[in-house]
Amino acid sequence: MTDGFRRGDVVGYPYLWGWQDARGREHGEKDRPVCLLLTMIDAKGNTHLILLPISSKPPFEGQIGIEIPKLELRRANLTGYERGWITVSEYNYDILERSYHFDAGEPPQGRFSEAFLEGIRQAFAPHLAAGNARIDRTK
Repeated sequence: MTDGFRRGDVVGYPYLWGWQDARGREHGEKDRPVCLLLTMIDAKGNTHLILLPISSKPPFEGQIGIEIPKLELRRANLTGYERGWITVSEYNYDILERSYHFDAGEPPQGRFSEAFLEGIRQAFAPHLAAGNARIDRTK
């Protein structure tokens, strides 16, 4: 990915939850940590992003999440979190070069390990394949 971002980085982003999108909201309420799970550069040089939200609260009913181990919380520099979860049942899709939401000038705050990322990827794959987890932030 461009400018030093890569898969597994944890960055701040105004994540738009699925329930907010369903109510017609266009903006997340606050910046929160998210994980860059997937980055792809297309033929035009645009960087497509899949961003998974991180929270200090367990998933709500209808959401599926993975609890983040303490070591991974430290790697991601989420030191203020007693416990943390990454939601895998929904994601924000954005394009870095056209994003009104992603601040490419802010460096990642931390990064998850490859082993933990593989567990996230496996848990997320069925939701991606189902095609109903995407919240498009490119509009």
